Amino acid sequence: MDLKFQVYGKIARPVAEVFDAVHNPKKLSGYFTTGGASAPLDEGTTVMWDFADFPGAFPVKVRKVEPGRLIVLGWAAADGDYDTEVRMEFEPLEGNATLVRISESGWKETPKGLHSSYGNCMGWMQMICCLKVYVEQGKNLRQFFF
Repeated sequence: MDLKFQVYGKIARPVAEVFDAVHNPKKLSGYFTTGGASAPLDEGTTVMWDFADFPGAFPVKVRKVEPGRLIVLGWAAADGDYDTEVRMEFEPLEGNATLVRISESGWKETPKGLHSSYGNCMGWMQMICCLKVYVEQGKNLRQFFF
């Protein structure tokens, strides 16, 4: 069994605006990394993400960036000493809207790997929901969520 998933959602804003809300640390911290993001998601860098509701910053390796189209990240799997890969894809839709797809793969095929993949699937879907509310309405949906 290959442990991987993909979640997606439509956001009623242009690709450039949605991409910037993920790439820009100030904006990302306004709805997702509520404890802070140390730097923009620029290819070849490692940034620190922190969550106010899950304290403890951790490194995120930015493997690839295609502005307005793709961000590929690597980060430590919760079940071991290896990285999973996160792909964030941004697709323009009619009416200045954007389809955001987030996929993650690379867990070891163990009960702990399966459990970790389920938790991350929930987290990335929540991130898309928070991103949607943030760019469409300017509100932080994650505040007091956990």
